[in-house]
Amino acid sequence: MAHENFTRVTEFILTGVSERPDLQIPLFFVFLIIYGLTVTGNLSIITLTSVDSQLQTPMYFFLRHLAIINLGNSTVIAPKMLVNFLVKKHTTSFYECATQLGMFLVFIVAEIFILAVMAYDRYVAICNPLLYMAVVSQRTCFLLVSLTYLYSLSTAIVASSSVFSMSYCSSNVINHFYCDIVPLIALSCSDTSFPETVVFVSASTNLVFSIITVVASYFNIVLSILRIRSSEGRKRAFSTCASHMTAVSVFYGTLLFMYLQPQTNHSMGVDKMASVFYTLVIPMLNPMIYSLRNKDVKAALKRFLTNSCGSFKLM
Repeated sequence: MAHENFTRVTEFILTGVSERPDLQIPLFFVFLIIYGLTVTGNLSIITLTSVDSQLQTPMYFFLRHLAIINLGNSTVIAPKMLVNFLVKKHTTSFYECATQLGMFLVFIVAEIFILAVMAYDRYVAICNPLLYMAVVSQRTCFLLVSLTYLYSLSTAIVASSSVFSMSYCSSNVINHFYCDIVPLIALSCSDTSFPETVVFVSASTNLVFSIITVVASYFNIVLSILRIRSSEGRKRAFSTCASHMTAVSVFYGTLLFMYLQPQTNHSMGVDKMASVFYTLVIPMLNPMIYSLRNKDVKAALKRFLTNSCGSFKLM
């Protein structure tokens, strides 16, 4: 019996969003629609900001990479999740689980920092408009995005390696719909102090640094907007950053809600709903946030559709 308790785990079982059998098919269609809209919306943003000559500015360069990150984040989670709605055995191998966690961390950390970079971009555009193209040059854009991806990759490698360096013995049921850090640490039968410290220091550093960057940028943006005398000028300045403010508020609000809950009120059910929001719902919403109120994106979409229809007619 003692030998059975210390059998090394080679696969994990995911409990999913809900364990109720009657909800599996309805949830499958709900999340299929969400993922379909996510893919369509983010691919549209990536395509428009790549091919349209009017969208070749730093703001849309960063928006393109936010769309790439959102698409990657949801694709790491959604396909496996959708399959699990349709099969009885919700298993994932040890290495598949490690890969999913690593890729998830790459994209979630990249999103945290690309939002901070976009806030800095809006700060320069509004507070120093005459120096904007010099400060946020093409070289600077590539450097900021490259550092974001490099840092997120290194953070993911360190964090996921520390989590999967632990021993997993008899228990292999992950109370989640994907391989996440907290439920994996809870399953370990070895000392968890080192991975917990690594994850806490990494998450705290990332969130604090990015939130300070965003808050400092928007504090200066608000001061600059208030100094503008004309109401039309204030409205125009505010409209250039309204979409990003909305996206930042939704994303950081969800993360802070999840991580600042008192331990007495903490539940995996709430964690799952918050995770659904920032892994699947936010990547679906971001293209809508950045396009519905953005005249440039709507005009680019109209030009793209017109040109596409013209090409089909010529064929």
